[in-house]
Amino acid sequence: MKVNAYAAHEAGAQLEAFEYDLPEIGQEHVDIKVHYCGLCHSDMSMINNEWGMTAFPIVPGHEIVGEIVAVGDQVKGLEIGDHVGMGWNSASCMHCNQCMDGKQHLCGEVEGTIVGRHGGFADYVRGHWSWVTKLPEGIDMSKAGPLFCGGITVFNPIVLSGVQPTDKVGVIGIGGLGHMALKFLKAWGCEVTAFTSNKSKTDALKAMGAHNVVDSTNAEELENIAGSLNFILNTTNVKLDWNAYLTTLAPQGKLHTVGAVLEPMEIPAFSMISGEKSVGGSPLGSVALTRKMLEFCVRHDIYPTVEEFDMSNVNKAIQHLHDGKARFRVVLKA
Repeated sequence: MKVNAYAAHEAGAQLEAFEYDLPEIGQEHVDIKVHYCGLCHSDMSMINNEWGMTAFPIVPGHEIVGEIVAVGDQVKGLEIGDHVGMGWNSASCMHCNQCMDGKQHLCGEVEGTIVGRHGGFADYVRGHWSWVTKLPEGIDMSKAGPLFCGGITVFNPIVLSGVQPTDKVGVIGIGGLGHMALKFLKAWGCEVTAFTSNKSKTDALKAMGAHNVVDSTNAEELENIAGSLNFILNTTNVKLDWNAYLTTLAPQGKLHTVGAVLEPMEIPAFSMISGEKSVGGSPLGSVALTRKMLEFCVRHDIYPTVEEFDMSNVNKAIQHLHDGKARFRVVLKA
């Protein structure tokens, strides 16, 4: 199959029209005609080779929704014409303990959709059937793409950490990930605090689900909520005063990061020991949890706030995200 795509040929380069051939489809693979693909900050990180694992030329795009146009003869539960989505991962070994335990996202051989292969900034993309998720009835495809990366990234910690509807929770960083966390946690039933360095966003944050807004640069505001939160989710990738946030946790509270903070996180031992507090992190989530998240989104009418660009304007969209202007997720229409 001939695929028309957009690719970067070196680190930091603009994307250019790029054509490549997909070999004959494998027995357990499906081909998806891309309708929409989200633009994630991770796409920019891969284009810039920030993580040292990019193979060029790279076709980014890992928040894919579209329609199945071809299936291998061993594909299970999917057929031509199904509307589906695929996220950061496109395959896993399906025989290790993690895969057999339903934690495919923790597989040591998990295949990244844009790691060593071509992604969804294209008219077609291929994936293993187990990682291609059928969309539930009634979902808005134009907004569903970011759920397959940003959405599941912030939904997984809620389940993993056992967050209860009666909990008081906080979210650090109200951007592409954080704004979805606000929406999920409000629908979960929690009392939600948004941490921000810009209090002018207060009305917007409350509209997205925050009950309280705290200025993260104001020591007095942080002190006023000391010992009150059961769970804090960090979505930023920058160095922060982590101890200041640990002090806002109640006994046995949890600070969980999904932001890829590149510098070591300074966590004072006694800040955890004294209140039996814990610090954790996670990647995306399992295939089954992704399905549950999509059902939760349809039930509660939860979608990312998106801005739409045509796929042909991909470089303009990337610059828009790079300049910090995205409100709050960018979606490319194929």
